[in-house]
Parts: sequence; C-alpha cells; structure tokens
Amino acid sequence: MNSRSDQPLRLGTRRSKLAMSQSGHVADAVRAVTGRPVELVEITTYGDVSRENLAQIGGTGVFVTALREALLRGEVDFAVHSLKDLPTAQPEELVIAAMPLREDPRDALVARDGLTFEQLPDGARIGTGSPRRTAQLHHYARALGKRIETVAIRGNVDTRIGYVRDGELDAVVLAAAGLNRIGRSDEVTDYLSVDNVLPAPGQGALAVECLASDEDLVAALGQLDDPHTRAAVTAERSLLAALEAGCSAPVGALADLLADGQIVNEMRLRGVVGTLDGATLVQLSTTGPVPQSYDEAMALGRELADEMLAKGAAGLMGERSL
Repeated sequence: MNSRSDQPLRLGTRRSKLAMSQSGHVADAVRAVTGRPVELVEITTYGDVSRENLAQIGGTGVFVTALREALLRGEVDFAVHSLKDLPTAQPEELVIAAMPLREDPRDALVARDGLTFEQLPDGARIGTGSPRRTAQLHHYARALGKRIETVAIRGNVDTRIGYVRDGELDAVVLAAAGLNRIGRSDEVTDYLSVDNVLPAPGQGALAVECLASDEDLVAALGQLDDPHTRAAVTAERSLLAALEAGCSAPVGALADLLADGQIVNEMRLRGVVGTLDGATLVQLSTTGPVPQSYDEAMALGRELADEMLAKGAAGLMGERSL
C-alpha cells in the first residue's frame, strides 16, 4: 500500500448502477476505517458489454476477470465483487480481505398488478437469466398445481423491470439485495421464501479483494469483515464447488445462523440442485455448530454436497448455475 496517507485508494468497480452503488457503500466504509480518500475506477467487463447468454460466455466469471486483471496490473488497489459472481477457485496472488455484513439473500418477484407468485395466472411468463431460478420456479409452480413459462432475459435492473412495465412479461425475478442497494425495493411484489427458492451461493454478499502481498491494505480492509457472513458464504461456496465437480445441474444454497436467544450457536446449510423443468429436485440440509475456521466451513459444504450427490444429484443434467 502506498504509505502516503493522503494518496487516494483506487477501488475498481463494474460500471452498472448496482455495482457503483455497492462499491460506493464499501468506499464509504473504507474511508471511515482508514481515514484515506477512496476513488472509484470504472472498469468495463466482457460480461457487461456482451449480449450473449451468460452460460454461453463462461458463466459468472466474466464479470470478475477484468477487475482481477486491473488489480494484478496495479491499476486499482482493491475491487468489490458480488460474491455470487466469483468463481469458486481463488487466484493465489489475490485475497478476499473482507466479506461485509450480508444483505437480504432472497430472490424477489416484480410482477404486474402487484401480484405475488401464488397469484400469478396459469401459464404466466416469468423472466430470469438464471438456470437455478428457472428450475426452482418451475418446481414451486408445480407444487401450486400450475405451470409457468420462463423467458431468458439479461440486462440491468431497469431493462428487466421494463419487460413487466411494457407488458411483455408477467413478472421478473431479481436478487432482493440488488434492489435494496439501489433503493428500488418498493417495486418488489413478493419476496420468494427460501423454503421455495434457495438463492445462489453467496447471493446478497460482497467480496472486497486486493493483492495478497499488500499486507497493510489486507489488514485495513479486514476491519470490514463480518465473520458470520464469511462462515455462511464459505460453506455455500464449498457446496457449490463440490457439486459443480460432480453434476452440471444448477445449484442453490443458503447457510443461515440459528440463534438461541441472542447467542448464535448453530448454522444450517441448505442446498438444492434440479432439472430446468423443475420435475426433479434434490434438496437437503444439515445443521451443526457455527464453523470457527475456513476449513470447518469448507468441510460442512463438502459433506452436504456428498450427501446430495449420493441422493441422485450426480444424475441430474442441466446448464451451469449462474
């Protein structure tokens, strides 16, 4: 880290309104803990400019690569990612110095006429670019005795909600966290319970990444870390990595902390994989003591993945989860 304390820290961010908002929150927190100015450096990623389907251009890593390259070239000092966009393998030269307190991990429905998911008519057209959401939404609809049509969409929040406003779609599904961060949660017509739709591993959480060799900056950013968020997300991502190695169906996962009064004493990890039509889901959960280390959190995810693979997840085929 440049030792001159008046030297601004350069924060690399994607250019989308959501990314800028997320990075702005982190920048404020970093200014508060370091007393140094922070400037946002906008970086265009391939995932932002390509209109292709995410699964076809390499999945979630397309948003991350350009930011990591800027870090490695020394063009920025640290970067903020949506954790669900990070590939599960971590480059040795970089470290996730902080995972701040997680936002709402749920998926949210924005539907016409203020409708909830259960109120949608039979045959409703729902927009989502995520195989994970597609599989679980079809399964949820089947459980309600109706069918839906899912329509693959991409684009920013305005574009997606625009399909509903214009009458092209009955509803779209987005991450609640993103809508909260850009101040648009009032447009949500239904929060999808995690009992029906498990989020993407890491959804609602942010990763603050910098060079592993920059020990001063690692320590400074570490003050923003929330240990419970880190334990939960590490377990979810461990489950994802193990399932990706064993099956190609989309993965949903959520670790939540169970409190006895004010004392958090256990963590429950839930995982799901399913076929895109929602006809077959393998959904399991495990509960244990809150992991006290990275290795314990990783072990929790791997154990649940092994159980899911044994219960039939290995036989499910589908597009990679995004």
